[in-house]
Order: sequence, then C-alpha cells, then structure tokens
Amino acid sequence: MPFDNVCKTLAETYPSNFARWLLGDRGDCPGSDPIQVLKTELSLEPIRADAVTFLQSGDRILHLEFQTTPESNPPLPFRILDYWVRLHRQYRCPITQVILFLKPIDSEATQIDRFEAENTQHRYKVVRLWEQDPTPLLADPGLLPLAVLARTDSPEKLLTQVAEQVQQVGQIDQQNNLLAYAQLLAGVKFEKELIRQIFRRSAMRESVIYQEIFQEGKEKGRQEGRQEGRQEGRQEGRQEGRQEGRQEGRQEGRQEGRQEGERFLILRWLTHRFGALAEQFQTQIQTLSLPQLEELGEALLDFETIADLQDWLQSNPSEDRS
Repeated sequence: MPFDNVCKTLAETYPSNFARWLLGDRGDCPGSDPIQVLKTELSLEPIRADAVTFLQSGDRILHLEFQTTPESNPPLPFRILDYWVRLHRQYRCPITQVILFLKPIDSEATQIDRFEAENTQHRYKVVRLWEQDPTPLLADPGLLPLAVLARTDSPEKLLTQVAEQVQQVGQIDQQNNLLAYAQLLAGVKFEKELIRQIFRRSAMRESVIYQEIFQEGKEKGRQEGRQEGRQEGRQEGRQEGRQEGRQEGRQEGRQEGRQEGERFLILRWLTHRFGALAEQFQTQIQTLSLPQLEELGEALLDFETIADLQDWLQSNPSEDRS
C-alpha cells in the first residue's frame, strides 16, 4: 500500500481526529457536528486521486492532499486551485485545503503555499510532517501512525513512543490496524531493521492480545503442572513431584502461549495486508513451530504480494512436533 494511501485510509477512518488537528485554531472547528467523508470524484472531467480526502463538518469542507514528493503533473498549486473551484461550484461553502508532505525532502517546492498567475492568487496550507511536534499526534489514537513522521532527534525513541502508545489503545482490532499503519509509514523515513527492532519486539510481542494469550498459556501450564505433579508425587514423593510438575507445566504453558500469540498476530497482519487468506495458507501457518513463526514474523515485513508468503512457506516446511 503506497504511503499516501495509508494516510488517506487514516483520514477516512478517523475524520474527526484530522479535522480537530487541522482546524483546531479556527472558530468554526468541528465540535459535536458529525464529520462526513465526501466522494473524491468531482463533476466535469472527473478527478480521482487516491491520496485526496474531502471531509465536511457543518458548513466547511476540509480538503486533504497527501504527498510523498512535491512533483506533480499538473503542478500541485494548480491542482489545489482546480479542486477549490470544483468544490466551490458543487458545495458553495468555505473550504480549507491542506497539503501534507510525508517524506523529508530539501526542496523549495515543499514551501510553496499558493497558486499565482497574473491577477489570480489562491492560498492553501502546507504541513511538512517532519517539522511537526509529535506530542499532539502521540496523544490522539487516530493520528498515532503519523507521529512516526514527526520531528525527532532520536528515531528509536520516537518509534518506541509510538509503539507504546499503540499498546494503550483498548480495542484489539484498532490496535492491530494502527500498528500496521505505523510500521508502513515508518518506512518513509527509517531503515527496515530499526522498524523491525522496535515494532516487532516492543509492540507486537507486548500487545494486549499477545499478553492475554500468554497469560492463558501460563494458566493452562499451571493446571497441567498441578495434575502432572500430583501423578508424579504419588510415585516418587508428593512434594518433589508437584515442584517438578509445576516447573514443566509453566515452561510448556509459556511455550504454548508464545506460539499461539505469534500465530494470531501473523494471521491478523497478513489478513490486513492481503485480505482473507486461502485455507491452505492458514493451515500451513498453524503447523509452524515457534522458531519458524518468529522467522516468518520478521520476513513478512518485506512481503509485497501473497506470492512472497507462498514462496516462504514452500521454503520453510513445518517443523512443529508439538
């Protein structure tokens, strides 16, 4: 998924969050008014751009344009004017237009905030995300993935903050989606190895669902340990058997919890990235050992198509003997 499309998905999933962020300094910023996502196809020779989002709050339209680079044909300033004319013709209401540049780039084109030609001048707002304070983005769940693109002197610290904030999101589906978006957007600025290091080990393994599964595994291990301990205790001494059984049970439960956690997160990630998985892929993943699941978890960050998953599974037949 291209970076600007990730942002479009975020804006259309959390329209109120974007409106509060970008219209917060206006007297007519959205309060309790519902935010409506407008269609991106406009009348006349239709323009349809994946990275364009139109939000309507009350009597104002917020036009968002996400760009990784300022290069465009026609040029961005003219495109923004063209959108304004078409929006104004159709809706006849105030329009706030914002270009959000995602990728740090040393270009004067990212400084341009108006269209000028003879007697015509049209202004709009430009946000260079790499100059933005990450604090308000970190504080808002809907904007969290954008925080990876904000200003920082320590990439590792910023990515860790984002990973930790994602863990605080209550709903599991929302948490997993935000985690996926944050990792994808981090690719705009940071090396893949750093992204893996922070998100795979900090966020995915410490996520709420992983901890729930891990705790379930531990509890199961305790129960099995008690049962096994009682059986061994009758044969070799009750106290010694219980102790040994508990230890083995805890270890088995911990192993099982980690394995189930890895499987769950990998299947959720792949489903989000490529859609519903064929049953054969789900079956193969279910039979992978824990070391193989960990290897797949690292490898899938580089997968671009479902064929990459198929090749990986063919090269790594199941070793699970549990």
